[in-house]
Amino acid sequence: MLKKLLAALWFSLLLLAISALFWQNEFKYSLPTPIPQDYHRIALGSKIDLKCCITDSRPIFIHFFNPDCPCSRFNIPHVSGLIKKYGDRINFKIVVLNKEKNFTIEEIQEKFKAKIPVYFDQGIAKSCGVFSTPQAVLLDHSQNLYYRGNYNKTRYCTNADSNYAQMAIDSLLKQTKTPSFDALALRAYGCSLPKCTK
Repeated sequence: MLKKLLAALWFSLLLLAISALFWQNEFKYSLPTPIPQDYHRIALGSKIDLKCCITDSRPIFIHFFNPDCPCSRFNIPHVSGLIKKYGDRINFKIVVLNKEKNFTIEEIQEKFKAKIPVYFDQGIAKSCGVFSTPQAVLLDHSQNLYYRGNYNKTRYCTNADSNYAQMAIDSLLKQTKTPSFDALALRAYGCSLPKCTK
């Protein structure tokens, strides 16, 4: 009887540990990021004043990134692919949002295999209405907010039917009407600011 009780206890502890690991590494990142109490919503179409980021007349794509956020790390290859594909037509920027550690511009550029501007300014996130990482922001030629949201509904950005950020880029470049996106595109998922933890 004691052996059965100990085996059941051991199995229960093992199941609890597996559940905790699943929560820590998977499930909590599939939940929407809580909206901060002091959040000021920035509507699509709003003019975004980013004097720091203007270098030419191309549309601006800002990748909000935290090297410690698992969701941010998982989409590095996807963002790198967007930079390679559209870098001649879109002005890409990376904004690093992490108050806990210091990263150099070169370290971030190396992660993305791209020599693009890197900023460490939390104010850019606030100006764009971003409160989690990773998030994509696309501004049109006049610096109006064209898209703010997720890259894809899958963590690894592998679903071509929900390549939201790329769809927004294609739509802007073709100068068609802004595509309508579902809640998975526009509701923030990932790591919360300011510490970029879930």
